Amino acid sequence: MAETATRPSALISTVYGEFVRRLGGWISIADLITLMAELDVDAPAVRSAISRLKKGGTLVQERRDATGYRLSPAVEPVFAEGDRRIFGSLEPARLADGWVLAVFSVPESERAHRHQLRSRLSWLGFGNAAPGVWLAPARLLPDARRMLERLGLSAYVHLFTSEYAGFAELGRAVSSWWDFPAIEAQYAAFTDTYQPVADELRPYPRIDDVEAFRDYVPMLNDWRRLPYLDPGLPTELLPADWNAVEARRLFLELHGRLAEPALRHVVGATGLAPDAT
Repeated sequence: MAETATRPSALISTVYGEFVRRLGGWISIADLITLMAELDVDAPAVRSAISRLKKGGTLVQERRDATGYRLSPAVEPVFAEGDRRIFGSLEPARLADGWVLAVFSVPESERAHRHQLRSRLSWLGFGNAAPGVWLAPARLLPDARRMLERLGLSAYVHLFTSEYAGFAELGRAVSSWWDFPAIEAQYAAFTDTYQPVADELRPYPRIDDVEAFRDYVPMLNDWRRLPYLDPGLPTELLPADWNAVEARRLFLELHGRLAEPALRHVVGATGLAPDAT
């Protein structure tokens, strides 16, 4: 298992997002503790993380034959959005598809909303072109619209779709709107951590289910931030040695090797069945 200093709450969110949602949406606290022990997270840390996630509105308690938790209905759209970004936006956007532009103005008396807009647009992968002006590849328009409506921020924002018409060279302008070195550092850290995992697994046609779970959850947890930091800019606008290409290839390789046996382990450890719906 790759070494990780990830917070237990993040790992638990990944377990819910990747597995529990596909197995009926609920898991007992006892089974969750058993699974998290495979990730070297002890029971007190699990209970503490669950308490924080419950307080923050991510999880809701539900008692069946045992005490357990399911995702709050309020965060289901966030996880669905995550599925699209993590697994569905691995190819660069097409330059011909244009851009989505978000222009906002927030009164000084409501400046907390201004900070929230900046942080959420940045988290979605928007670049900052000027004060109050953010842009991203046009394919992020649906996610931006849903996010703004969900957070009650749509009244402050105008959304446009557009094409770049001048005057600076677009690649140079884009490199000032996004922090390329910071994004590349994140991809490099991912590759440095998980390339040895892929190399170790490659000779084996079958992977033990427990070991797959132990490798897959931290890998997916570390990867799921990257499609938000990097909006998948068109290839023509990126540095020639853009290291996201290798990182994406590595993610797809490990996802293809580990996802199925990791799910088998969760099913075997919990007795939960895949959701027929």
